[in-house]
Amino acid sequence: MKKVTVIGGGTGTYVILSGIKNLEIDLSVVVSMTDSGGSTGKLRDQLGVLPPGDLRQCLVALSDAPELWRKLFLYRFDQGDFKGHNFGNVFLAALEKVSKNYDQVVDTASYVLQTKGKVIPVTLDKLHLVAEYENGKTITGEGLIDENHTERSKIKKVFLTPKGKANPKAIDRIIESDYIILGPGDLYTSIIPVFLVDGIVSALSKSKAKLIYIMNLMTKSGQTTDYKASDHLKDLEKYLGRKIDFVLVNNGKISQEILESYRKYNEKEVVDDLVEKEYKIIREDLIDNRPVEKNASDILYRSILRHDSEKIAKVLEKIIYA
Repeated sequence: MKKVTVIGGGTGTYVILSGIKNLEIDLSVVVSMTDSGGSTGKLRDQLGVLPPGDLRQCLVALSDAPELWRKLFLYRFDQGDFKGHNFGNVFLAALEKVSKNYDQVVDTASYVLQTKGKVIPVTLDKLHLVAEYENGKTITGEGLIDENHTERSKIKKVFLTPKGKANPKAIDRIIESDYIILGPGDLYTSIIPVFLVDGIVSALSKSKAKLIYIMNLMTKSGQTTDYKASDHLKDLEKYLGRKIDFVLVNNGKISQEILESYRKYNEKEVVDDLVEKEYKIIREDLIDNRPVEKNASDILYRSILRHDSEKIAKVLEKIIYA
């Protein structure tokens, strides 16, 4: 059975895991652990816990528990002292406080949610993401970087403070994988932070896994403003230290209504300027054109356009079993 590992965090990773969890594969996800926005940020600041948000989304995506459990872990309070907090985040934060170690946290949550696959935090150290821009500005904190929509200067580099060490389980999994799936997700706040953890790039250099990158549908203001597909890959490979093997690119039509909603944030459809001689490019209609409704109690800006889980799963299945 092929060992397939997804790397990332956030909604993009949730969508991919939801689609491929039923394939006949040995599935794991190595999760980014630098989130500091919204409910997760408050729990980090007030309780001193590791960021639960991305971990919780991956656990729910892989869950085979009754729908009520999945709804519970995704539920966001809309009033009172818990307003804006996600139940799953609070659950994981409380579980961390009563557990012997973080392995017990993940194992217990995986048991409750009956996950199909392993969820592996990339690090167990408490880290923050730092972005340095070409204009000299520096911002510390994934949440602040993610919400820096008005920034016009490009990101020069990102790094972690402190540097942090990789979870040995993440290193082992990467080395033994047959395929590693990257994206979709915000390039500088969901994907690249995983590679900044000490030991991850070294593990990737030792791994014989084929790397599959799922190209974002839209640019991200303050991170990838005006980026074309080639710009995404150039920045990604700079941190990876390896070339991508397969690139999945959407060629489906995005509705004008959705494109218009992004335009006010100066975000545009990613232009496909890739050439076949550099990558194995797979172009398919990969989008779910249904707008995503935003929870009124959610204080963060969220993308309303998603990849379609089933469409992505069909393409990935062909690659993995080719």
